Amino acid sequence: MLKTDADAADIGSVEFFKRAKARLNFDVPEGLTDASIIPVTGDAGNDRMIQIVAQERPIRPAAVLIGIVEHEQPTVLLTQRSAHLNDHAGQISFPGGKIDPTDASPLDAALREAEEEIGLDRSFVEPIGYLDLYATGFGFRILPTLARVKPGFNLKINENEVESAFEVPLAFLMDPANHQLHSKEFRGMERSYYAMPFAERYIWGATAGILRVLYERIVLT
Repeated sequence: MLKTDADAADIGSVEFFKRAKARLNFDVPEGLTDASIIPVTGDAGNDRMIQIVAQERPIRPAAVLIGIVEHEQPTVLLTQRSAHLNDHAGQISFPGGKIDPTDASPLDAALREAEEEIGLDRSFVEPIGYLDLYATGFGFRILPTLARVKPGFNLKINENEVESAFEVPLAFLMDPANHQLHSKEFRGMERSYYAMPFAERYIWGATAGILRVLYERIVLT
């Protein structure tokens, strides 16, 4: 969880997508729906929290879209959730949400949610593969879908779900110097979490954790 490489942030767009296509696939992990399989994060406190949550509440399968917009300097497409929502109100997140029974796959769920939340037309999206399964203290099992997004799209924000959509340079988010490691207590156990503040945006929790996984899987050799 604490592996770093200060030179890794220099990876270019071509090399990033080349590595992503070589290292990712669309195999759905059993832990997405099987509560007996506990995703391992490498943080003992965090892993123990996930074990406890899995025993106390039903797991909630979800999918998100990590959209890398292929500008000359690539960016990551993120949203700020509406303040009135029950889960993670006002937080920075990826487009995405719970996987519905009618979704053909987690990929389909991620694309559907991106269309519903921010109006991202899937014709602009080239899916590349799933990242590692990410579990949260709220019982969510999140399967992130990495995708290349062509510029030129027009967004239509669904204000019932998100307040805004914005882009952050991929180079900033993949630079380990910007990965702050914080900690807090959960039932007497210390657990760590990442934060990646960018301008006025405070990126933390599951979103920052997933970005850290992206760094470790694709950028860090």
